[in-house]
Amino acid sequence: MEWKELKIYTSHSGIEPLSNALIMSGIEGFVINDPEDIREFERNKNASWDYIGEEVYELVGKETYITVYIPDDETGAAQLEAVSSAVAWLKSADEKGEYGELRISSGSIKEEDWANNWKQYFKPLNIGERLVIKPSWETLPEDNKRIVLEIDPETSFGTGRHHTTRLCLELLEKYIKRGDTVCDLGCGSGIISIAAMLYGAEKAVAVDISADAEKISRENATKNGIPAEKYISYCGDVVTDGALRQKVGKGYTLVAANIVADVLLAMKDVFADITAPGGTLVLSGIIDGRQDEVFGAIKQKGFTLIESRSCEMWNAAVFKKS
Repeated sequence: MEWKELKIYTSHSGIEPLSNALIMSGIEGFVINDPEDIREFERNKNASWDYIGEEVYELVGKETYITVYIPDDETGAAQLEAVSSAVAWLKSADEKGEYGELRISSGSIKEEDWANNWKQYFKPLNIGERLVIKPSWETLPEDNKRIVLEIDPETSFGTGRHHTTRLCLELLEKYIKRGDTVCDLGCGSGIISIAAMLYGAEKAVAVDISADAEKISRENATKNGIPAEKYISYCGDVVTDGALRQKVGKGYTLVAANIVADVLLAMKDVFADITAPGGTLVLSGIIDGRQDEVFGAIKQKGFTLIESRSCEMWNAAVFKKS
């Protein structure tokens, strides 16, 4: 099957009425691209965003449009007519010209392209001195000597391409010891704890508030040859769920968390509780301007700062527990 990609060019003011017109016409699935959202973020210095993907900034300066995908068959033809009618109606109602061009462009997409064209953006990625991360559809050179971590993009955060994940993995490589017991808080795809196991850790426990992350991290561990009994994942909030804290346990020789600053601050008591004396704490996901706040809070819980690194606007650090 082939699909038609329809882009309806509009303005910031036209997004809401165009969305409503599409919904009224029976088109409920669409994607909005509005650069004004990013401009508003940049203007609002007090915005509470602590993480924004780099690709989002690429929207700035581009046109505003809504994308609709319809099958290239009789059903799609009816949907195309509905879209065209909705746009024509809105154009006639736009007496002040506030809704932009209201122009429709179209193109065809094969089903296999629909499912796979995003794969071109994910290639093998070297991290640090020893690790390479690869998606399942890529092959490595025969002379590759790096440890291979195979992971595919999923709904959970963590393919190694964001600065926070790379910083965390680089510090993990430097400080992990063979035989370590690891706890990965906010595990996402499980990439940090899986890397720890591939580096020689004895056991890993991965925790995330997302049920998808619990499932995906476990699947990724299995895909990388880690025995189920050595990799345990849980879903829940370790800050508020006492029963979960008991399951997670204590005495980990290495604890890692790649999460935003506010969550790291909320977890400071958890870090102190579950890290073994002399154990290592690796934190990442700290945006510029929050380092002193986070580092200070962790030090107050009995940790000593060993090293910190930064990349672009992100920061990571390693602590030792007294």
